[in-house]
Amino acid sequence: MEGRCAVETWAEFGFSGTSCTPKVQLGVGTDVFICTGSDEVYIFSAKERKLTAVLQFPGPVSDLVGSHDKQVLYAACMSGVYCVSSQFLLSRAQSSLADAASSPFELKISSEFLLVPEEGVLSLLHLGSVLLTLSQRDTSWILTLYNCPKQSSSSSCESLTSSSLPLVSSVVQDDDEGETRVRRRPVLICVCSSDATPLPSSSTSSSEATLPDGHIRLEPVLFKLLFGVDAALAKSPVILCGLPDGCFCFLPLRVTGSRLRVLHNLEQPVVFVGASAVMETGLGHAQCLVAVGELGRVVLIKTDKGGPEGRGSTAGFTERCVPGPVVCGCVDKTCLYYSTGSDLLRLDLSEGLLSQEGQERNEKTSSTTVAARQTPTSLNVCRVIALAEPTHNHAGEVELLGLSVRGQIQRITLPVEKEDTGLSKMPSTQVGRSARDLLSAIGDVCERAMVLKTAIKSKNQILRHLNQVLNISFLLVAGTNSEENLIRCHATTKWSRLLQKDSLNLTCVLDNSSPYVLEHGWTLSVTVFPLSYPPSAGGESPSTNFSFPFHSLPAGESLEVSLPLAAAGDASFPMTVSCSLIFSLSSLLGEEAANLNGSQHSCISLPLNTLTVDWLHALQVSSPIDAQKKATSQCNNTATDTIQAFLNSRQIKCSRRGEGGGENASKPEREQYSASVQVLSELVRDMLVVKSSGEDPQGPKLAPQNVCVSLLEWLLSEGSGGVRTGHQGDKMSRSVIHARGPNGHTVKLTAKEVNVEEQSAGKEESLTTVEVQVESSSIAAVCGLHHAVLRRVQTLLQRVPERAASTKSIRSLGLRQALKRAEHLLQQIQQSRVSGAFGAGASTGQMTRSLLSVYQELRENPLLII
Repeated sequence: MEGRCAVETWAEFGFSGTSCTPKVQLGVGTDVFICTGSDEVYIFSAKERKLTAVLQFPGPVSDLVGSHDKQVLYAACMSGVYCVSSQFLLSRAQSSLADAASSPFELKISSEFLLVPEEGVLSLLHLGSVLLTLSQRDTSWILTLYNCPKQSSSSSCESLTSSSLPLVSSVVQDDDEGETRVRRRPVLICVCSSDATPLPSSSTSSSEATLPDGHIRLEPVLFKLLFGVDAALAKSPVILCGLPDGCFCFLPLRVTGSRLRVLHNLEQPVVFVGASAVMETGLGHAQCLVAVGELGRVVLIKTDKGGPEGRGSTAGFTERCVPGPVVCGCVDKTCLYYSTGSDLLRLDLSEGLLSQEGQERNEKTSSTTVAARQTPTSLNVCRVIALAEPTHNHAGEVELLGLSVRGQIQRITLPVEKEDTGLSKMPSTQVGRSARDLLSAIGDVCERAMVLKTAIKSKNQILRHLNQVLNISFLLVAGTNSEENLIRCHATTKWSRLLQKDSLNLTCVLDNSSPYVLEHGWTLSVTVFPLSYPPSAGGESPSTNFSFPFHSLPAGESLEVSLPLAAAGDASFPMTVSCSLIFSLSSLLGEEAANLNGSQHSCISLPLNTLTVDWLHALQVSSPIDAQKKATSQCNNTATDTIQAFLNSRQIKCSRRGEGGGENASKPEREQYSASVQVLSELVRDMLVVKSSGEDPQGPKLAPQNVCVSLLEWLLSEGSGGVRTGHQGDKMSRSVIHARGPNGHTVKLTAKEVNVEEQSAGKEESLTTVEVQVESSSIAAVCGLHHAVLRRVQTLLQRVPERAASTKSIRSLGLRQALKRAEHLLQQIQQSRVSGAFGAGASTGQMTRSLLSVYQELRENPLLII
């Protein structure tokens, strides 16, 4: 072949993935019908180079075919076969010209156009006044013949007969395993003997071997050998069926008692069935049948003559293998054109057949020749998914009309094949065309190269991203529950006021100290749940989850997010804040993740660390000036005090403090609860020195001047549990702190130095301690703050180096009194349990007050921490 293909793009319209193979059908004049497998059929004018109409059917269109006179279009849907006349389309097109001259008109096909109400029709074939439909029913193929009236658009067809063939399940099951795979349409063509009477509707000359609309004239000898003497004598047309299960079948129409029979089995879905002349004989009929499988198997069926005058002739089946997969194809006189999706190829059918003819004649055999590999010629046209029947222009060049995967309608012109023609003998116009064809081929190759380059680049980025994800996963798994984890979270609490409502917010900071970058696809997940919860929660901890997707977090940087923690009046403290990183595979792979098995839930969850927010974090500390103003306003507001006294007198209250007199004796007060913690002064100084040295390793290690003030300041600013308060860094000048708890009750924190003395071995010994006392009218606030203070002291004790006590007597200081109190309290607890179990005159309120008294004594007489 001289030169290269010229590709001309006529139009482009995008379409998404379809359920059936697309088809390009030549229509009236220069009209082209395009079926993409969706519910729309496009009508394209090759003369005007534009889309003229869009037919919208009730469901996806599996096949379409035109009548012999091109006046009627038949379309197969899942609900049946619809019929649309060209006169109706022409009238609608002319009426819509005034409305939209440039855009194609749209026509919705309703049930009025339904011709055959048969469901599941896959392929159609029109033969004179007969319409054939092919459908699949469970485990068999059904071929049905209908009588088409002349006014087929206004009346329904009458069923004449039907024939069935069992389905080969092995091939079809393999085809159905891929859910997203396009369903292959069966192939239907009509073959008749060349000495038979021409079809009345045929408008082609006798010099054509292949008639329009899938009708083929075959040489009489081959026709008789393949389909029998009865079909040859009856001049019967024969229907050829290429099925997706690999069977190549035939059915004679005018032979009594005929049924659908298998002619050959390709063992792969049949993509194309056609005929070729193989060699130029001038007899006007085809000498060879061609069947092409999806995986590249090509079967050529022709006459093998065994003697003179045709005596002893047999039908020879020759198999060839070409590079696949085969998406679509068409055949010329001697060439097969087919597309693999990535390239358009040309196969010379006469090559190999002529060279083997003498050998097969000497062997005198009719068995099938073993499949051999044959290399086709590349035409350098990519991404073609449908081809129409080839035509020839005035210069004798072969023209193919194709549809690309992007919806482009392309005219592909193949140069004329010449022998022994040098470039020096070519005219200038031919040289220019060859250069243009070469540039077009280079453009196609460049387009394919760019597509491959983009795909390779995308896959490389995905692999690099996955490598980062694996490295981060190994890093986090190896450093679980480790303080030295390079990726971890810390938080800060702060109260805010919005619309006269106070709320506690948590600012969570994700620090990335690792050498890796947290790229797109990672999500910071924060789960908050209280350690204690009210009985109204139904026995389950009410947890709340917050997700924060982020685009990128480079190494050495941090991500800050804020979330609501609790509203004013909420006493569900302490709270546990669990932080984790989640990576979604679908965000990385995109649409490719849908094709992977089990990728619907492919998320990686990696825990980071757990934070704790206690009562000290949730305190609203009041300044001394605000506390003084509040006390002054309360003393001056006598009317409010009177109302409050009246309301409090109506409430049931119990006071364990005396009903002493004084100026406040007439003013009822709420019962105050308290708890205290005593720590040796020297130990407190050592703890604060360690704390200051940890914050500034280069600075001098100085002991604090005021131990009480420094201890309170440290309790409120210490980042215990990975959480700091919003008022950290505030300097305090007093050893008393007034604050408001998250439940709305006021609390008071007091730190003072106390000398503890004991009479031991005839002499008095004393120790200087620091006592931290918590006071509030809410027992929940006292318990929560007492637990928070103990927790901080225990955490800091682990950092202080061990030191021996001064004397043995110090170690036993107060132990005897503590043991006596413990024995007394144990008796009270046992008595309360026995009374509650047997109901021995003790009510629930009395038992609660008894246990509360035990709790208070334990908190007010603590052991000394030395």
